[in-house]
Amino acid sequence: MRTLFYVSYFSLCAAIAGAGGPIKSAEWPQWRGPQRDGISAETGLLKSWPKEGPKLLWDARKVNGGQSVGTAYSSMAITQGKIFTMGDQSVPFVTEVKKGDKIVKKTERRGDGYVFCIDAETGKELWKTKVGPAQGDGPRCTPTVDGERVYSVTRQGILTCLKVSDGTLLWKKEFKKDFGGNMMSGWDYSESPTIDGDKLICTPGGKDAVMVALNKLSGDVYWKCQAPTGAGAGYASIVKTEVGGIKQYITLMGPQLGIIGVEAETGKFLWSYKKIANGTANIPTPIVKGDLVFTSTGYGTGSALLKIAPDGAGGAKVEEQYFLKGGQLQNHHGGMVMLGDYIYGGHGHNQGLPFCLEWKTGKFSWGPERGAGGGSAAVLYADGRLYFRYESGELALVEATPSGYKLLSSFRPQIGGNGWPHPVIYHGRLYLRGNDQILCYDIKQ
Repeated sequence: MRTLFYVSYFSLCAAIAGAGGPIKSAEWPQWRGPQRDGISAETGLLKSWPKEGPKLLWDARKVNGGQSVGTAYSSMAITQGKIFTMGDQSVPFVTEVKKGDKIVKKTERRGDGYVFCIDAETGKELWKTKVGPAQGDGPRCTPTVDGERVYSVTRQGILTCLKVSDGTLLWKKEFKKDFGGNMMSGWDYSESPTIDGDKLICTPGGKDAVMVALNKLSGDVYWKCQAPTGAGAGYASIVKTEVGGIKQYITLMGPQLGIIGVEAETGKFLWSYKKIANGTANIPTPIVKGDLVFTSTGYGTGSALLKIAPDGAGGAKVEEQYFLKGGQLQNHHGGMVMLGDYIYGGHGHNQGLPFCLEWKTGKFSWGPERGAGGGSAAVLYADGRLYFRYESGELALVEATPSGYKLLSSFRPQIGGNGWPHPVIYHGRLYLRGNDQILCYDIKQ
């Protein structure tokens, strides 16, 4: 059995990686890649790194005269030779306030939020378009690119459709004004929009429009999903599946609903599972395969494997297969990837302890254990290896195998801010996002 297991596992890796050198068509047009699963099709990548890390090709801040992409936790979509991301750019603004007989000067930072388009080869800015006011520590959304259009959501819930070629605004909607939108807690909207055929799907979080489907070309409403209770949008992004002939959209909401399923064709609310939800922030993108859904949240909540089944009345129902308490497994916000029957990611609230879980049984193949960095870890897979980017800044290369934790290399990039934005691999290059900064590394063999 063990021999058959390893044959099966390495056959899987070969199928994922492909053959015959780097895949030049490995585009990354949206949050967590083409399938929203954190899996890159790139091959021919470095199997280990020098102590100082791979060769740095450019720093967008230096390339663009000291200013790059503003403050944000947004990751990047990279496609058509262009990088798309979001950020706030602000400048000091001095006001004078009278206090008694004295005039006191008060300095604030004021600015605007933008979608940026950067040349993936050189790091030079191609265009930027204002999409809303600057707010706090910046946007969280990763833009979604579909053909000649790019879609994004600001922290305030302003959804925009721009032209890929020059950033011209084509249409916009506002979650709160247009749909009675509401967030589950105070960190504002973080969703990355979903494209499905001619529809754009997003999650305003209002009771009468918990999720909406819009015409991606015009912004016109196809349907609005009415929830059984108010919940507020979570911090996750939508994934798609089909069970029993019912195509549906799945995402995490606030504590009143938890994880939900919505019928793709009509917007009918299908099911919810509340046990996975906390009242602070429900973040990681769920993993779906066939009729099974794996979901995990932080803040002490835990993880669950769910089975979605037809309910016999034209709808769907959810059946819990197992639940792991927060002390056993909780993914804060770095996400997870599934290879074959194994899920890899970081466990623990603000810890990112690497683990490998057999997803159908809920049993660990290895971990959780101490990794190369500290804080939550964003995880990406490519060419037989896992890329762990830690909040503390370290980047680790780990072999993707259920046989044990195998750290291959690690280094600390010279980049500002924490390591929350997810890394991206595109045409043999590794891209990292930081505050007002994008770094590009050569990781080809």
